[in-house]
Amino acid sequence: MTSQPTSRPASSVHADDPMPPAFWALHAQYHRPYLEYATVQLGNEEAAHILVDNTFVVLAVMWDHLMTEENPAAYAWALLKTRVADELALQGRAASAATETLAFERAIKAATSPILDDFRTQFRAEYDLAAFEGQVTELADSMRLFAAIARLPERQFDVIVLQYALDFDTETIARVMGMQKSTVRSTRRSARRRLAADLGLPIGNLTDPDEE
Repeated sequence: MTSQPTSRPASSVHADDPMPPAFWALHAQYHRPYLEYATVQLGNEEAAHILVDNTFVVLAVMWDHLMTEENPAAYAWALLKTRVADELALQGRAASAATETLAFERAIKAATSPILDDFRTQFRAEYDLAAFEGQVTELADSMRLFAAIARLPERQFDVIVLQYALDFDTETIARVMGMQKSTVRSTRRSARRRLAADLGLPIGNLTDPDEE
């Protein structure tokens, strides 16, 4: 995970600061998850820093409009994702290329990735893979697992990446994506069921990470 940026200290906010405290509160809450998500998508932390910083500049410019939105967090998240897609397009990469890159990079790191190990452990526990020994080897194939993640619908993909690749909890994911926690849980549950079906595993009765 990328290092957590230092939030703007209160002592540095002067009376002539053009932005209200609410803007810096939003910056403090969302900068880290935005940066880590952009880094996963772009595969370059420096480019992600520039993109996220520029995104907050745009949010600052349009702050008054943002505050009129029914769901400012969801609006800001959509803006970030649009800018990521635009950056990929400028690089001559389709948005789907980012998911393929994620799949490949995570596969290469499979042997040392605690994220992947935890994910596989959860699937083994949930689906009693001892009864499906012929499929264990396939599931242990990192490329296959992350290729399945890459095929998820956009919202499910985002929740899975924020949860398993970036290790954010349900409350943080809900805040970042501008969703209810119950929606995060149902989206995650649907994604895991879809992954199980894609990997040819019995679905059974899934438990949510919040309930484990």
